[in-house]
Amino acid sequence: MAPARRWPVISALGVVQILTWGSSFYLLSVLAAPMTQDTGWPLGWVIGGLSLGLLVAGLISPRVGAFIGEHGGRPVLAFAAVALVLGLTGLALAPNVTAYLAAWLLVGLGMGTGLYDPAFATLGRLYGAEARPAITTLTLWGGFASTVCWPLSAFLIEQVGWRGTCLVYAGLHLSVTLPLILLVIPQPPGRIVSRLEGAIPAIRLKGRERRAFLLMAGVLTLGGTVMAMVSVHLITLLQARGVALTSAVAYGALIGPAQVGARIVEKAGKGRHHPLWTLTVAMVLVVLGVVMLTAGLPLVGLALVLYGAGNGIYSIARGTVPLALFGPERYAALVGRLARPGLVAQALAPSVGAVVLTHAGANATYALLSVLASANVALALSIWSVRPRS
Repeated sequence: MAPARRWPVISALGVVQILTWGSSFYLLSVLAAPMTQDTGWPLGWVIGGLSLGLLVAGLISPRVGAFIGEHGGRPVLAFAAVALVLGLTGLALAPNVTAYLAAWLLVGLGMGTGLYDPAFATLGRLYGAEARPAITTLTLWGGFASTVCWPLSAFLIEQVGWRGTCLVYAGLHLSVTLPLILLVIPQPPGRIVSRLEGAIPAIRLKGRERRAFLLMAGVLTLGGTVMAMVSVHLITLLQARGVALTSAVAYGALIGPAQVGARIVEKAGKGRHHPLWTLTVAMVLVVLGVVMLTAGLPLVGLALVLYGAGNGIYSIARGTVPLALFGPERYAALVGRLARPGLVAQALAPSVGAVVLTHAGANATYALLSVLASANVALALSIWSVRPRS
């Protein structure tokens, strides 16, 4: 596909990512409190819906990646839109917490087939080794998911309540997301055929490739853990250090712009450096931000800007490093495999963080985050030693 024709595809996927992230991963950031107030369901069970959905997404991610590798991303992304329509409708109509959790199973299917990793795999299947600029641009779109959907959710709650908000998002997937996928996302080109075997080579990782895969899986696991713990517990952790609630919320709001700003800087580089540099810098920025918070330094805003910048380009590295390490032929399938540990970690991390906060306190939680972030720097550096020599 000619470069000029990529913009409609990337823009369509960008809108899909905004609505998919906003109506799934970021949904409870605004809706959790109104849900508990309206229904009397325990907050732990309400938040547990998201954890359940992320677990489902992690379990199916390898099969999703393999399917995209064989058939392209359009049918998978279309399935995601339908699953989100059904899941969000189920949330809106849930009469009890059991039905609520069952609806999150469907939302989880939508996340596992519609968030970044399936979208990255779709772009890799379409553009092969030249997918890196498209992946970077897509993360710029995705960076606005909370910016767009948090205010939209807050407005809708005032107008139609949390149940009506879920139905509105379901309608947006049916009327916007699904048509964009079916009408704009093209069928992929024919699969690359091995010149030696005359067929698609089986995905076998040995030696350096296997070590690179395991190291990258470790990075995604620790990265997902740190991101989820910070996302859920940041306000509580800041308040434990004497930061007022309004100030804590204002500080937290710096993360989103920092993510987008760092992605713009990465895109301005036009891929002139190896994606492992992006991953390494991302992990260093994250650990700097977390360690500054742990040390109790007064520059809370700077710490969160550094963390947000690292987290922003980490999203890019998730998509571009596997492409550089393993090539375009196996990219979609391996991205699906790599997505599982990160999604499972994101599902479990908030509960782990809550246990540490409750029983060991904020200082122990800060220390745990610093250890995890530091270990991730070591893992990222280790990948350099096993990257393909070519």
